[in-house]
Amino acid sequence: MAERRLDGRVERGNQTRRLVLERTVRIGSSEGLEALSLGRLAAELKLSKSGVFALFGSKEELQLATVRAASRIYQDNVIDAALARPPGLARLWGLSEVWLRYSAERVFPGGCFFQRVRVEYSSRPGPVQDAVRAADTAWRTFVQQTVLEAQEAGEIASHRSAEQLAFELTALWESSNTQSVLTGSDAPYPRARAGVRALLRAVATTEPEFLAGAGA
Repeated sequence: MAERRLDGRVERGNQTRRLVLERTVRIGSSEGLEALSLGRLAAELKLSKSGVFALFGSKEELQLATVRAASRIYQDNVIDAALARPPGLARLWGLSEVWLRYSAERVFPGGCFFQRVRVEYSSRPGPVQDAVRAADTAWRTFVQQTVLEAQEAGEIASHRSAEQLAFELTALWESSNTQSVLTGSDAPYPRARAGVRALLRAVATTEPEFLAGAGA
């Protein structure tokens, strides 16, 4: 009986934690991680402040848990979706498509969560900056590795720097996200898509059908 009561408390705690993190990733993407507070979350979600404190212990731990939760969402919506494509140029183009969709569909209501918090924590040393930097490094490494796979498949010219190409691609994606959030318009996404297409056509050793047309 005592074990069942303990299991029930643990499950309720897990449910509350999920509820809180669903809210914090939304706030973080729109207002930044500094906007988070245990008191605010308790009030907005109609929870006890002591209960929220028991789950996270401090604002910093709440921020770190939010970065981890956002990373899982990003993994599901961007990285895993891209990995469903075969490695090579098709995966690289697919990565561009899923990233633009992730931003356009507002998986996070403030646009790209990590673009928001990178700016916020670029000059704030500490554990949260470390977590944001680690997530950013993992993402950029993934993009560069995707470029390298296309080069190893002979689909992108081998003389082109994978690091530079990855930088240029992410710059196009992030610019479209910033402009769309700022203006409330979807117009930046086809412009980014056209830029990615032109960039990939310039480095591709052949021109597959998905790069030839004007559409997605």
